[in-house]
Amino acid sequence: MKLFYSPGACSLASHISLIELDQPYELVKTDIRAKRTEDGRDFREINRMGYVPAIELDDGAILTENGAILPYIASLKPGVLAPTGDALTEARLHEVLGFLGSELHKAYGPFFGGAEGAAGDAALDRLKSRIAHVEYLLGDGRDYLFGERFSVADAYAFVILGWASHFGIPLDEWPNVKAFVDRVAQRPAVRQAMAEEGLLEKAEA
Repeated sequence: MKLFYSPGACSLASHISLIELDQPYELVKTDIRAKRTEDGRDFREINRMGYVPAIELDDGAILTENGAILPYIASLKPGVLAPTGDALTEARLHEVLGFLGSELHKAYGPFFGGAEGAAGDAALDRLKSRIAHVEYLLGDGRDYLFGERFSVADAYAFVILGWASHFGIPLDEWPNVKAFVDRVAQRPAVRQAMAEEGLLEKAEA
């Protein structure tokens, strides 16, 4: 399996998840601005939208979008990185991934676009409301989004929440979230993935 990634982007969630499951993978670094992979391919031939993550399976099939890739990775070893049980229990994973992708992840868009003034203030209010929802999901002493067991959703949440520091947004206002990010950051798979993407030294600097 090949994982097309950009350092620190949301593809880091897939990277972490593959390591957590001890799945073999090949990393292909991708310049998402130039739309080129490190081996010289036009990335739009892999994902027409030009963004990561994307995975290429051994048979050449391509899968894109976190909402599809993360459950697929979890399915490689059922019951390890995803909640199992009845249909509703399993749907909870998609519920959380949907929120992370369409609400929390999307809320960072204006910051990556350099929003300032009233637009920046509105974007910050929106982002804070989404982080507050994660704070709620982590209530009742939960270590992770589904309780005591780490999941692909936690990998995704960790990556997105970590972007807050890049924009100078402290997480102290949400103690459950802050503790969650600190906790996940210490997982061996997370440290390995960040090291392989050249992020660990930056985080510790």
